[in-house]
Amino acid sequence: MEPAVHFVGFRGDEYMSAVRVFGRPDFIHRRWDQRARREIANCDTLVFAVGTADDEPSRYNGNDLDEPAYR
Repeated sequence: MEPAVHFVGFRGDEYMSAVRVFGRPDFIHRRWDQRARREIANCDTLVFAVGTADDEPSRYNGNDLDEPAYR
């Protein structure tokens, strides 16, 4: 399994700052929810706009965006 980069909760200009540091994400999760939590593998990198993986996931699942692979 190849590691993936997940961006969580990005809504604005901070997205481009994160791309400069971590590269383009493989997945964009609109919020930290149970669905996003299930899709994370141990080898993946998570980048949060606000908060951490230790935060309580949202009770409501949001839809996700898939970024095409540019690597």
